[in-house]
Amino acid sequence: MTPIIEVRNITKHYKAVKAVNGLSFTIPKGICFGLLGPNGAGKTTTIEMMEGITTPTSGDILYKGISHNPAFKQEAGIQFQSTSLMDYLTVREVLVLFSSFYDHTLPLETLINECHLSEFIHQQASKLSGGQKQRLLLALALVNDPDIIFLDEPTTGLDPQSRRNFWRLIKNIKAQGKTVVLTTHYMDEAEQLCDHLVIVDRGQIIAEGSPAKLLHNHFNHVFVCLDRQDLPDDFVPQSDTDPSQPQVTIESTSVEDTLQQLIQAGAQLHSLQVRNPTLDDLFLKLTGHSLRE
Repeated sequence: MTPIIEVRNITKHYKAVKAVNGLSFTIPKGICFGLLGPNGAGKTTTIEMMEGITTPTSGDILYKGISHNPAFKQEAGIQFQSTSLMDYLTVREVLVLFSSFYDHTLPLETLINECHLSEFIHQQASKLSGGQKQRLLLALALVNDPDIIFLDEPTTGLDPQSRRNFWRLIKNIKAQGKTVVLTTHYMDEAEQLCDHLVIVDRGQIIAEGSPAKLLHNHFNHVFVCLDRQDLPDDFVPQSDTDPSQPQVTIESTSVEDTLQQLIQAGAQLHSLQVRNPTLDDLFLKLTGHSLRE
C-alpha cells in the first residue's frame, strides 16, 4: 500500500547551519505518527517542509506517491503551535470563514459536535480559554475533511484535564481512518496516542519505531527510586543515574535483589517507587539530555 507521506532524504540548510540533515521515513495511512525532538533538533523545520510551508534544500516529499501533489492543499489539515484568531468574529463565523477556503468541507454542525464547540459557539473566538481555543483550532484543521492532519504541539499550556479531553478528540479522529502527524514535548502524550515514532536530534533520526518496541529494544531493566536522604551516608548505589538529584534512581534487572540490598544497607523505604522506563528515559539515554530541556 502506498504510504500517505514519504520523506526521501530531505535536508534544509541555512547558510552554515544544517537544520535537517538527510531525513527519510514513511507514514502509512490511518496511524498517529509522532515526530519527537528537543528545540533546535530540526523537528519544526521537518514538519514545515512536510506541510509545504518551507522548501527543502534537497530531497523530496511525496503525498500519496506523488511529488508536489496538488491535491495536498485541499486534503491536508494543519493546527499550528500558535494561531491568532480574528477579533470580533464569533466561533461560528470563524468556522464559516475557513470553510470558504476549500472545495469540500464538513457540515458546520458536524465540526461543532465532534470538537464540542456548542457551549461557546456564539462567543468571540479571540476571548476563548486555552482549552476552548485548541478545540476550535482543531475544528479549523478538520474543516475540509482532510485525509491527513498535522498537530504541532497542540496541548502545550493546557491543564491536565483539557489535555486528556484533547487526547480523546484525537483518538476519535484516528478512528475515522484519518492520518495524524503529531509533535509534542509530552512523553505520556506520545505513548498514549502514537502508533509510530521518529525521534530526531541535531537534524538526524536517532530512533524509530512504535513506543513499545523502542522501549523494549533499549531497556531490559526497571527503575527503583527513593529519596537520597533515606539512604545511609556510606551507601553508594549501583547504577545511580544522576547523583546530583535529590532522588536516587537505580537501574535494576531484579527488583527483589535491589530491595534486599537496600534493606541490608539500612535504607528507609517509605519513599520507594518502582517504575518502568519511559520515552523520556529513552531520549535521555540516546542524547544525554531530557527531551523537554
